[in-house]
Amino acid sequence: MAKENMYQALEVYYEKVEVCPLRDRQFNFFELVYVLSGRGSHGINGNCIQFTPGDLFLITPQDCHEFDLEGMCEFMVIRFGESYVKEYQWKSIDHIECLLYYASQLSASVLVHEEDKRLVAQLMQTLQEVLRVELMYKEDLIRPIVNAILVISARNIAQIQLKPLAENTDAKIVQILNYIQEHIREPELLKVAVVANQFGMSPTYLGSYFRKHCGESFQGYISAYKIRLIEHRLLFSEMRINEIVDEFGFADESHCNKFFKRHKQMSLSAFRNFKK
Repeated sequence: MAKENMYQALEVYYEKVEVCPLRDRQFNFFELVYVLSGRGSHGINGNCIQFTPGDLFLITPQDCHEFDLEGMCEFMVIRFGESYVKEYQWKSIDHIECLLYYASQLSASVLVHEEDKRLVAQLMQTLQEVLRVELMYKEDLIRPIVNAILVISARNIAQIQLKPLAENTDAKIVQILNYIQEHIREPELLKVAVVANQFGMSPTYLGSYFRKHCGESFQGYISAYKIRLIEHRLLFSEMRINEIVDEFGFADESHCNKFFKRHKQMSLSAFRNFKK
């Protein structure tokens, strides 16, 4: 399988093609692909989804994907690295990075709200017009448009993430999941007693309540989420092991390795080297 690398924080371009130029590729960056016109199918991680104009696909690092086109198609493509997401000061979505990584479990378009579909269509049209004209400060115009599309994508992904719970849940479990995502790098704030107190529950009740609504234990959910983020740090960032250890609030590398080995059966450095 060929790997595609990206050497700048953000790339945006328009594409009109009859055949997908990249097939069976794995990226080291995020890619948003918006369908302007045309039809076909999008294969990602073994799943195949039909696409139509207005669909927006988010491909995350390590995903393997390709498009099969039924004639001429037009796309807007936005590529961005983890550094781009981290450098921007998102005011109300501190956990936007977590939400974006969640999209690796999705195959269909990330847009589920009709109003957001219309809004993204307008933003993509504006982005296309900005790209067409060679004038000063083009990048300064492109970035806020891209950021708006990212925020819209994130809120739709959040809705998709919670959809399986929709029929059998209340607002509190949604708040708890959001709280976990926001504080995934702060272990002191994710202790059962702390979270239970935050939401007016006893620790025992929080455990049973969480399992009832999410189908897994409170700590199991946190651990799986944290492991996924650490995996991506190891595979797609230049961060040193000690920087990853610090980011996720472990006392030292030994504690982080013990946690990681319990889930992946190898150390942090062994995992990074094994996957290269």
